Amino acid sequence: MTLYEQANILNVGQLTRRKFLSRLGLLTASASFVSSFDASASQKLFFKISLGEWTFNKSLKKGLMKNLDFPAKAKRDFDIDTVEYVNTLFDNQSTEPGYLKELKNRCDDNGVKSLLILCDDEGDLGDLDVQQRQKAVKNHFKWVDAAHFLGCESIRVNCGGKGTMKEVAAAGIEGLRNLSEYAKMANLNVLVENHGGYSSDAQWLVGVIKSVGMPNCGTLPDFDNFDILPTSWYDRYKGVEELMPFAKGVSSKAINFDANGNCVETDFERMLKIVKASGYRGYLGIEYEGDQLSEDEGVRMTRRLLERANAALR
Repeated sequence: MTLYEQANILNVGQLTRRKFLSRLGLLTASASFVSSFDASASQKLFFKISLGEWTFNKSLKKGLMKNLDFPAKAKRDFDIDTVEYVNTLFDNQSTEPGYLKELKNRCDDNGVKSLLILCDDEGDLGDLDVQQRQKAVKNHFKWVDAAHFLGCESIRVNCGGKGTMKEVAAAGIEGLRNLSEYAKMANLNVLVENHGGYSSDAQWLVGVIKSVGMPNCGTLPDFDNFDILPTSWYDRYKGVEELMPFAKGVSSKAINFDANGNCVETDFERMLKIVKASGYRGYLGIEYEGDQLSEDEGVRMTRRLLERANAALR
């Protein structure tokens, strides 16, 4: 039985569980939640906000937090009701039905939406070896199934490989097309992020996406990650502008902040102008990857910066 077929079975009793937890006082009290953010400002954003799990990778890897805790933490601590998972941070990288059921229940209990799963370490979709490429495609199937069960819209993948730009592009087009065909059956998008190597060359990535030629295969522009080589960077503003026409998600990554609360690496106001001009009105995922602040404070600082940059556009 596939995860698609199990979905209805696993959802049975969800309402009862919710009522039970409510009586125990274990649900997030969103009605009485006192947000540290300006709710009126949030209502005027031209985009929606989601929270990227990678922000908490240190706590998760140290065992201070579990993937199952993420939905409730997003809602309770930040009043964010949409989350983006990372497959390598799933407890034991599990896609077992029972585990996914528990994760979905925790989302439902707290009124949290699962948006996407970022998938790493499953092989190169642009591997020049046909067998290795096919293996990488099949390795992603379980994450498509998991994303479908959780109610996600997309999975994020990498398009890498060893060879010339032309060779990896040709292999990547085939790998992405095969994976997108599978994801299409689950009504899911397959998104490629600028994530190092050739994929951080926006023109190269745009060419790959165009050649795949499927509506459910797009991009997930990241404000950072434009390092083609350790000493060679693609212009981040040019890159995001080129990737936005194919974007079905955006990662608003922040690393370091100055004394005025601005991101040192990226001019957020300039980036938001590019995103808005593209006509994109979807989610901007908060992802803090710095060491100067705690993970929680990094989220709050990034959100404040997004809201302030958004207000400056008017």
